[in-house]
Amino acid sequence: MMNDIIADALTRIRNAAMRKLDVATLLHSNTVVGVLNVLQSKEYIDGFKVIDGTNNKKTIQVTLKYDDNEKSVINEITRVSKPGRRVYKNASEIKSFKNGYGTIIVSTNKGIIANDEAFAANVGGELLCTVW
Repeated sequence: MMNDIIADALTRIRNAAMRKLDVATLLHSNTVVGVLNVLQSKEYIDGFKVIDGTNNKKTIQVTLKYDDNEKSVINEITRVSKPGRRVYKNASEIKSFKNGYGTIIVSTNKGIIANDEAFAANVGGELLCTVW
């Protein structure tokens, strides 16, 4: 039984990037799709697609992105809020990360969005993960 599907997805992306794989396969959940939408909009990944498997088990194939030197665009991807310790911040506390070079992915009442969008909409929420 898996307790934290977001941490599993981030670990699979991190491991695939370290091995310089083109595609990482993740377990499906709507929260993971929301996180991947933010990663794609911020250009940390090339794209993803949801694949229907056997017995109604869906998976997600994520196409990873690399620079000209074949180094992953994602330097670090870290889970902030964990099942045993949830981290919540208001809009003023999530203004920037790594002087604007990084992104905090936040789960708000407006959906799963990046920190700059949450600050502009003046909403806070649970910090899911950080990427830079």
